[in-house]
Amino acid sequence: MNILILTGKFGMGHYAAANALARNIENNIPGAKITTVDLFEYAMPEYAPLVYKSFELLVSKISGVYNMFYKLGEKGGPDPALFLPEHFLPKIQALLCQYQPHVIVSTLPISSQVISMYKKSTGSTVPLVTCITDISTHPEWINPGTNYYLVASNTVRNTLISTGIEPHQILVYGIPVRPSFLNRCSYCCSTARHLLIMGGGLGLLPKESSFYERLNSLPGIKTTIITGNNQRLYEKLYGLYENIEVVGYVDCVAEYMHKADLILSKPGGITLFEAIYSRLPFLCFPPFLQQEIHNSQFIQAQGIGCVLQKNQDILTEVQRLIYNDQALEFMRENMDLLYDSFDCTGFHRILLKLCAPALCA
Repeated sequence: MNILILTGKFGMGHYAAANALARNIENNIPGAKITTVDLFEYAMPEYAPLVYKSFELLVSKISGVYNMFYKLGEKGGPDPALFLPEHFLPKIQALLCQYQPHVIVSTLPISSQVISMYKKSTGSTVPLVTCITDISTHPEWINPGTNYYLVASNTVRNTLISTGIEPHQILVYGIPVRPSFLNRCSYCCSTARHLLIMGGGLGLLPKESSFYERLNSLPGIKTTIITGNNQRLYEKLYGLYENIEVVGYVDCVAEYMHKADLILSKPGGITLFEAIYSRLPFLCFPPFLQQEIHNSQFIQAQGIGCVLQKNQDILTEVQRLIYNDQALEFMRENMDLLYDSFDCTGFHRILLKLCAPALCA
């Protein structure tokens, strides 16, 4: 069974979801041959670094421009597929000839668009599974060439159905997390409290030294900060404060989440669902990207965390929440309800079903 996973590094969420799906397939379908490909690095290797760096600057420096285009797409603006480079299609032809996939899985909207275009122009019947890594249904994710959708919640499922997608094509799977998060643990209350702070793959965290000085002085609270790829912040903070542990990009995030009482983070989809699997109440920085605004609305609607307002004092809210055992337990219970709605084995059944005709031929 050959499975091709297409993704990209617009942030690290899409790529992290692709890797999580690959590991989950390996653990549940013995003998499956899985190949993960960054579409941009494959189709335009000379330009991919520039594309990704430009995206990073866009979301960190001029997020308002990004949000403007995102909102236009939500309102039925120009189809993003119209702007795809024409050379993507012959590159896809070469890619499929090279790997001979029985199923394609996409964790990136543009990958789903390209494969859908390819299927329409060539008559190919290669099955496509689109894993939506947002807690929303932006039109960029919805393409006629998709056979199945993996979605984060029943809310997303119902919205897709309202757009005309058949219910049997939609699986509520959650956003994929690494296998290390799948062993859920019980919460053990202790006198000392542990705060985990994350800023996503780009390490978008407060820059002011005064924030970390106040954080270090919070009574009875030990803090771990994961700076991700923000090497400058790591070097600035490492070893400076007695009550703050600072680590860079790590693969053992599950260990840090399992020992924390509260996470303070930007509301990215991957981080949010890692917290749900870890039963870790969520306090999110004021969101500024449109996807994160949707995610923060989901956090509030599901009762699994709190969302900071733009001018709200972050550390005052941390102190208020981290010692509120009743509020934290309420959030953990709501996370349990969400977890119970995920069909964690349905994805593997879908893959086996889609591969069966080719394997039996």
